[in-house]
Amino acid sequence: MVIIDSSPADDEVLAVRPALTDAELNELFGVAWPAHSPTSFAPMLARSLTWIAARRGSRLVGFVNVVGDGGAHAFVLDTTVHPDERRRGLGIRLVRAAAEEAKARGAEWLHVDYEPHLESFYGQCGFRPTAAGLMRL
Repeated sequence: MVIIDSSPADDEVLAVRPALTDAELNELFGVAWPAHSPTSFAPMLARSLTWIAARRGSRLVGFVNVVGDGGAHAFVLDTTVHPDERRRGLGIRLVRAAAEEAKARGAEWLHVDYEPHLESFYGQCGFRPTAAGLMRL
């Protein structure tokens, strides 16, 4: 685990690839995504290029995952911020840190899919809109 951002004033720490338990990830996802069902995150993290986690004290308050294609492309997935921590810039810091880490790991392009109401958020993270296709399987 590498700590990339620490703010002693508010006890918030961002870290690259920290150890995370299913219990804490399920707790975060459960409060952030109402339709979330408890799951094992180990298979997902085993395939990830990297992930960034944010803690306030011992509590997990933010997470973003990045997967890669083994080449130039990487993809942001599961940007999640605890509802109590939203609208303070944490999500933007998570995504920007994920972009830097993906670049450091060899990615040349970072992709993200998002719903229209999140365009401003991802724009603030540095993304520009592009046309893409999506198929529900």
